[in-house]
Amino acid sequence: MPRFFTGQVNRERALIVGEDARHIALALRMKAGERLTVCDADGQDYQCVIERISPEQVELRVEEVAPSAGEPGVWITLYQALPKGDKMETIVQKAVELGVGRIVPVLTHRCVSRPDDKSMRKKCERYNRIALEAAKQCGRGRVPEVAPLVGFREAVAQMRADPLALFFYENADQPLREVLTGRLGDRVSILIGSEGGFEPSEAAFAAENGLVPLSLGSRILRCETAPLAAITAILYQAGDI
Repeated sequence: MPRFFTGQVNRERALIVGEDARHIALALRMKAGERLTVCDADGQDYQCVIERISPEQVELRVEEVAPSAGEPGVWITLYQALPKGDKMETIVQKAVELGVGRIVPVLTHRCVSRPDDKSMRKKCERYNRIALEAAKQCGRGRVPEVAPLVGFREAVAQMRADPLALFFYENADQPLREVLTGRLGDRVSILIGSEGGFEPSEAAFAAENGLVPLSLGSRILRCETAPLAAITAILYQAGDI
């Protein structure tokens, strides 16, 4: 069943406007009486029937409301050191599909990509569009935010607010499973490096501030593979995979 996000929905009525309305009317060629799912981006699904439709707006009657089955029970915030090229786009898309709650780009010492403020704002706009499309495609009940770029120390400071904060470092020897067993609650943040990983001084600073250094195994994973492996392992431990 087609699925769309809108802020204009309550337990009785829903309204879809703009690009999504045009897509429903012109691309999908849906008609009055047909059904689709509307999401409020806060984790609720609304099963609706189209009452009136045009390329400008689609008016719907809500028949049923229920929590979205596409949202995991653990909220994962991914702090991702900014990689080169379009790798961040892939990370955003796949992380949203897996079930991440929020993504924060991070500037570390070894990041090759160092965009200026204007360029980064444009990148974040694109990342958030990618997150929206991925959330629609995979049946999410929320649209994960891709936050503005932060520095390494700011990322560590933000992560300390979560009950469990992990960073993945090629020189760490403690496996992820040992930390997740018995310690995984409903919120966790993870920090992943860019192509060159972390400086030893960054790893030391993170550990001194309460982040747990962990290994993802004996193989060195690419920066676009590591976050997906970590997210998958956490969701498996939480019973969501």
